[in-house]
Amino acid sequence: MLNLLKLAAISCLVVWPSCAGAQGQTGEADTRSAATAIINATILTAASPRIENGTILFEDGKIVAIGSAVDVPANAAVIDGEGRWVTPGLIDPHSHIGVFPTPLLPTTMDLNEKSGTNTAQVSAEDAIWPQDPGFEMARAGGVTSLAILPGSANLIGGRGVTVHNIESVTASEMLLPDAPEFLKMACGENPMKVYGGAGKAPVTRMGVVAEFRQAWADATQYRRQRDEAMKAGKPAPADLQMETMAGVLDGDIIPVFHCYRADEMEQMIEVSHEFGFQIGAFHHATEAYKIADLLRDEDIAVATWARRWGFKMEAYDAVPAAAAMLEEDGVTVSLHSDNALLIQRLNIEAAMALASAKDAGLDYDYETAIKWITSRPAEMMGIDDRTGTLEPGKLADVVVWSGDPFSVYSHADLVYIDGALVYEREKDEGSVESDFLTGQTGAGE
Repeated sequence: MLNLLKLAAISCLVVWPSCAGAQGQTGEADTRSAATAIINATILTAASPRIENGTILFEDGKIVAIGSAVDVPANAAVIDGEGRWVTPGLIDPHSHIGVFPTPLLPTTMDLNEKSGTNTAQVSAEDAIWPQDPGFEMARAGGVTSLAILPGSANLIGGRGVTVHNIESVTASEMLLPDAPEFLKMACGENPMKVYGGAGKAPVTRMGVVAEFRQAWADATQYRRQRDEAMKAGKPAPADLQMETMAGVLDGDIIPVFHCYRADEMEQMIEVSHEFGFQIGAFHHATEAYKIADLLRDEDIAVATWARRWGFKMEAYDAVPAAAAMLEEDGVTVSLHSDNALLIQRLNIEAAMALASAKDAGLDYDYETAIKWITSRPAEMMGIDDRTGTLEPGKLADVVVWSGDPFSVYSHADLVYIDGALVYEREKDEGSVESDFLTGQTGAGE
């Protein structure tokens, strides 16, 4: 608490626009300790059937009880949820907010470290700008946790991290404690265009796979030398790039691939077999539906869109019901944004995926759709032990919607993170204000 207040005071002295956020943090801390009960609401827990006229009670940042018959203590703040819906906080497994911010200028563009095809030594954590208005706009859309990843210009782009979507002066304050890191990699057109277009390797997909093999061969050799040195009591070699890749081989860092085509995903799986690491997830993956059995058997998750494709050749062969088809075949599937606008409407992304499922004759319901934007991304990010569902003992990351969360007419009324109220639509008059949005078009609402 004391540390938080110090940061708030420093922020107000140095950077005017952050003053409001710092004051908000003090309020969040006070709210976090209070017992809060939301009653008479329709609740989607992402872990059990829908609860009608339900109550959720949380205190000290954790969910205490949830159900149709919950005893509410006399000291609890009670919010009448009649006509409203409650869900877990939404989770985005693929975002670039803070490293690809608004306003986007050459001096704020920290998405891709294009100094080499393998930049595993860099981390998005070191470039996150907490004052990016995108964080607040995502909060207004009910997003409480998100993975922030490097871009896809490089074959091996660097490490990504998971943050709690709280107002903060520093990125380190936002990190979700003990959440696994990611190693972001990319195959296909992006690295070929960036490097091949400049007359460097890789020029072709042959070059892409060859460079991956060489990088993992180097990492395997480094890991062996490191382990031998440590066993002999000698200093381990100092190589941040190789140490990150060795972290994947050790199973400590989750490797995720930006990949669209089914054949390229299968090639990356072959590479993972050759060097003995487990792929966590394919992102975008518009052709994943073609190899659903393989992905299920390999225990590889997919983060994709409901209806975004066709913007480049490798993204042409998609189908609207892809998420539901993967669900049907037993693949762990979630929806993601990869976009500062789309992240504000992940609930509508899930609604579109659900509608496409029904059009395809796959009879999924709200209980499944809410998982695509809550519990499933939590699973693939390794944070499902603490968030992603509404269950006693989990973090009180909670959204109160004005109505059916899968309706275009509904909005997030209240957003809680760790039990603290971090967004109140009525108070904020439904809009996000920031000096950094001045003059920006298409920056969201």
